[in-house]
Amino acid sequence: MNHLPPPAEELRLLDAELRQLDSRRGQLLARRAWLVATLQQARQQPQQAWAQARTQPPPIAWSRSETAAPSVQNVLLVLGGVLLTLAAAVFTLVSWGHLGITGRALVLGAVTLAALAGPALLLKRGLRSTAESVAGLGLALTVLDAYALHEAALPGTDGTGYAAAAAAVLAGIWSAYGLLPATAALRLPLPCGLTAAQFPLLLWALSADAGPYVISAALLVTAGLDAVAALRLRTGSVRITAMVGAYSTGALGILTAGWLSLAADTPSAGARAGGLLLLAAVIAAGAAWWGAGSLSGSGSGSGSDSDTGSSSVSSTDASWQGPGEKHALGLAVVSGLLAVGAFGGTARSWLPETWTVPAYLACGIVLLAAVRAGRLPDAVRLGFAWASGAVQALAVLWALPVVAVVVLGPAGWIGRVWSGAPSDARTAVTVEAPWPPDAAAAPVVLLAVAAVLALVSRAEQWRSRARIGALGLVWAAALTLPAVVGIPYVAGMVVLGAMAAAALYAGRAMVSAARLTALLLSLTTSLSLALASLASQTATLVMLSVLTALFASASWRTSLVSVTAPAALVYAAALASATGAAVDWPPARTALLVLAVPVAAALLAPRLGAHRATVPVETTGAAAGLLAVGLAVTDPPLLALVLASCGVITAGTALRPDRRPVGYAATALFVLAAWVRLAAWEVGTPEAYTLPVTVPALLVGALRRRRDPQASSWTAYGPGLAATLLPSLVAAWGDPHWTRPLLLGTAALLVTLLGARYHLQAPLVLGGSVLALVALHELAPYVVQVTGALPRWAPPALAGLLLLALGATYEQRIRDVRRVREVLGRMN
Repeated sequence: MNHLPPPAEELRLLDAELRQLDSRRGQLLARRAWLVATLQQARQQPQQAWAQARTQPPPIAWSRSETAAPSVQNVLLVLGGVLLTLAAAVFTLVSWGHLGITGRALVLGAVTLAALAGPALLLKRGLRSTAESVAGLGLALTVLDAYALHEAALPGTDGTGYAAAAAAVLAGIWSAYGLLPATAALRLPLPCGLTAAQFPLLLWALSADAGPYVISAALLVTAGLDAVAALRLRTGSVRITAMVGAYSTGALGILTAGWLSLAADTPSAGARAGGLLLLAAVIAAGAAWWGAGSLSGSGSGSGSDSDTGSSSVSSTDASWQGPGEKHALGLAVVSGLLAVGAFGGTARSWLPETWTVPAYLACGIVLLAAVRAGRLPDAVRLGFAWASGAVQALAVLWALPVVAVVVLGPAGWIGRVWSGAPSDARTAVTVEAPWPPDAAAAPVVLLAVAAVLALVSRAEQWRSRARIGALGLVWAAALTLPAVVGIPYVAGMVVLGAMAAAALYAGRAMVSAARLTALLLSLTTSLSLALASLASQTATLVMLSVLTALFASASWRTSLVSVTAPAALVYAAALASATGAAVDWPPARTALLVLAVPVAAALLAPRLGAHRATVPVETTGAAAGLLAVGLAVTDPPLLALVLASCGVITAGTALRPDRRPVGYAATALFVLAAWVRLAAWEVGTPEAYTLPVTVPALLVGALRRRRDPQASSWTAYGPGLAATLLPSLVAAWGDPHWTRPLLLGTAALLVTLLGARYHLQAPLVLGGSVLALVALHELAPYVVQVTGALPRWAPPALAGLLLLALGATYEQRIRDVRRVREVLGRMN
């Protein structure tokens, strides 16, 4: 009766009840509201109200209209204007030839004048939406008039040139029509006029068969005019149209000019393309400057006006505040990049191909001078800074492949160990990787960017990061310089070693992130040095010795030991392996040298104590031990010795109070060493493998039971007994001799008696089960003989009698089984 459901189930039930209560409460509130309204009406007609309350249900709420009336009106007007425009187009294109010249002029002129004059009359009557639709029809008719004029009066003129002139005339007519006092309230003519103004210059350039330079210039000039319109005009729809035109035509012009700059193969072509890019940069910079200035101006004069006359300002005037800070920032970034592309592309056409990237980088660095010179708005200054940073970042990315080849290229010597020292540093790093083209300028690029980071970044929050970045770039330049110059192989090794030592020394003098950066640079340099030294046996031994001593000496500094000590152990293991290979030792014997690294790690770890470097040092020592085991796998006697040595080292580590669990690993290593030694002696008896495990396990279990009498016998004695009894049982079932079953049965009987004497469940169950199975195995031939001697009906009859006897004493047997289970349950 006191059963409670689980918390999750109870929460689900409560939520369901609350939902039902909310639903019922809503129904009751609706009924109450209706009853209150009915009672208010009952004051005038009491009897009729009570009758309605008893007989009629609550009123049904009518469905809400999904479409507003103005939306329906606009849809109808737009659809009507489109249909009329299509009809006029069909008339002009299809039915034009059925009328004479006079009729054609009268029809088109009358319809166009009526369509253009109609919006003025409609606006006076307040029908603005209808006026917009009729105005749209009139504008479309002017396009048809232009087409009809070309087909009737000017059929021999060039179509592209005529289209350019028609677009210019239509842009002027539509703009003038939208500025007339009678039609100034229309929203359609001015955006349409601005849209038509996008095509005259481009179409004129195409009609004159101008080259890509003139076409790009026409697009950029159009974009500049659009930018002026977007910044000067106040009407929202016109400004949006101008912005769309400026971005679309500007993007096309910039792409064309950029392609011309990259494809320029002469100084004159590069200069012309650079001029186009510079024009685009000036347009973007002017728009950014104007936008940033209008933003600051609008923010400075909004003090008392907002309290007195802000309500009289229209929404159109309030939105005229320039493109905004983020918009100005983006335009400034684009302007800076275009300026760099203009001057860099011009310089590229004069300089050799190797110095293309440095030329662009120099222009990007010079752009920073514009940030500090002159009175530029903050958004423009920040945009130029971001543009310069982008150029420098791209230059660094261009140089990264050279750094990657220098750092990772020597890994190709792993497959060609001690095949012969190369002639120079470049050959040492290009074993299997190709040398990047124009790599001679990579150190210059890296050093230039490093200088900018070190000198230009003066802000307090960026100064430390800039210095770290400068340190990394200087290191990368110094790392690539030997390969770029092609100095001799030995000299390159010396340079790399000096760089690793210098980075370690710098790490001792630095703090926090700078120290970590210096350590990472030192490790990377040492790794490249170690890989490059694999080309020669002498270089390998010397460099590994130097690196081991270098990182070991740096480990005396406690702030560096968490990195330098593991590195020293790694290089020591590599030195031991190389030394064994140099004296022509087999890998198994070399493993004995490698064991010196785990010994050193085990001796160093207690001195570190609770330092954060303890775990890395011990992990490195364990990895070196695994390396030694792997080297000795091919020689079982030496493998047993290596495993035993690792067990000794691990057991010594387990003596420390905080490393007690390592004792299990030591036990496993000792057992493996014993098994490998037995396998080397070609011992096939399983008890020789299991008894060395069982005896220590039983001793450990006895000690545990002595300290904790409540410990389970399965935990204390189960693993040790099973380690010997089960494998011996499997061997005994396949053994045709009597010695093993006799000894196993005797041992199982002894274990069973001990379990019964001390009331221990694990020895009793394991020993009894093994004893029963051994007895069954030994008596099985006699059972088979007896079964064969009996008649065929005897086994079924005996089985039937057994079942009858069990059935007759079923209850007593159940009681006996329960009693046996209780006895076993009381045992530990």
